[in-house]
This record gives sequence, structure tokens and C-alpha cells, in this order.
Amino acid sequence: MSQEVGKIAVIGAGTMGSGITLVAATSGIDAFQVDVSTEQLDRARAYHAKVLSRNVEKERMTEEEKEAALSRISYCSDMGDAASADWAVEAATENPEVKAALFKTMRETFPDHAVLATNTSSISITQIATATGDAADRVVGMHFFNPVPVMKLVEVIKGLATSDETVARTVALAERMGKTPIPANDRAGFVSNRVLMPLINEAFCAWMEGVAEPEAIDEIMKLGCNFPMGPLRLADFIGLDVCHDIMMVLYRELGDQKFFPCPLLRQLVTAGRLGDKTGHGVYEH
Repeated sequence: MSQEVGKIAVIGAGTMGSGITLVAATSGIDAFQVDVSTEQLDRARAYHAKVLSRNVEKERMTEEEKEAALSRISYCSDMGDAASADWAVEAATENPEVKAALFKTMRETFPDHAVLATNTSSISITQIATATGDAADRVVGMHFFNPVPVMKLVEVIKGLATSDETVARTVALAERMGKTPIPANDRAGFVSNRVLMPLINEAFCAWMEGVAEPEAIDEIMKLGCNFPMGPLRLADFIGLDVCHDIMMVLYRELGDQKFFPCPLLRQLVTAGRLGDKTGHGVYEH
């Protein structure tokens, strides 16, 4: 199980999945972009072309390098079409049932030497690995950050059964993709969201209670704490539904009321105001 990764399958063509695919392709790795939705695959294809063309315009890469990267990406609506991959990373919705079903299929689809990684931002790696039966030693958390082509961090999370070799291979692949891998233990939310989500939640509570308007809350946190983006603006960028789902995982797993989503956040999600992706969240976009 120690050979270098030749082909990677990215399961899910949303914001995170399409970003992971792009980084793999620009790092010289053949990538299968997998999604059951052909519409989502079309969006991923357009995103890849747009970002790479912009990189050429800004002289970050040549036209030849752009074309080479695009040629490394294959778009598949059936996971079976990506079965030759020797690494798979799942980047689907933050839902334990969805991930369990995907990992069962991944175990059946990919070869026995393939690592089965998840980009989950909060769900237990040990829990996800149970869906793979005897392959739990090959399941690992590989948590990229949005936007994937820009953000350097990858949280690497070892489940209860994850082998040291799987972790070492994950660290090596992250470095090959130009990322900085940092280990975290298999606890709800790991480090990033364990710390970030209560901050975002408290910003919503401050807004709901009339402490200040969203613009003021964000500006105070930017200028006072040197944040590049205020917590409410960041929530729109992440997706209010994603923030809500992560908070619910934290609340269920850790049992602390501080992780329960603010009523105002829940109301916005119910109304379909999810942030950047819908054009309206805390702010108009």
C-alpha cells in the first residue's frame, strides 16, 4: 500500500470537491471528478476552466500547463467509471447517513490498496469507517479548507482503526498537492470547527440580541482581532446550511448547549437564505 498515488477519485463535485480535483490536476495527478448530478459536473467543469484561464491571464501558469491540467480531469456520473483510482476522497454533504452509504460503495469500488479519505469537517472518522468493514484501516480524514486552491491547511485525522501507513500516505499526498498537513484527533469538529463554529454561532446571537448589526460585528472582529473576514461574512461564504449541520454534529456528539445553532441562523436556513451560493444569507450577494 506504499506506492505513489497515480490517480485520485474525488466523490462530489461541489465547492470542496471541485477544488480538490483542481489542485490534484495542477499537481500532476490524474483525477476523476465524480458526481451523480450531471448538472453539478458541468458546473465543476466550468469552474476548472475559469480558474485555470484566470491563472494563465495572471501569468501563474502557461497555456500549455493549463491544457495539461484540464487533460488530467475526467468527469464521471458513475463511481464505477473511476474504479482504477488508487486514492479516493469523499467530499459530499455533511450528513452521516450519506457518507456511510458512499463509503460502503467506495469500499466495493476501489482496489484494496486504495486509501478511502473523507473531507468531512466534523463527523467522526471512526464512525464513517464502520461502513467499510475490514477496510477501516484505510479510512482517514483529509479535511481541506475553502477555497481549496488557495488555503494551505489540510487537517489529517486518524480514526480508531486508521493505520499509521495510511496517515503517512495522506501527509505525503497533501504535501505533494502543495498543502500543509497538520494532525488532529478524531473528536467532533476536530480543531478548526470545534473552535470556529461557536464563534460564528455567538456572532449570530449577538446580531439576534441587537448587540450590533452584522456589518459592525464583522468590522469589529476584523479590526479588533485581525480576522481577514468577519464571522458572519465567513458564515455566508461557508454556507449557512453547512454551518448549521456542523453545529448539530458538535451538539449531538459533545452534548454542550453552546454548540446548538442560534435561532436566527436556523431561521435563515429554513428560509433558504444560505449565503453566497443562493445570493442571500446574512448579506445580499
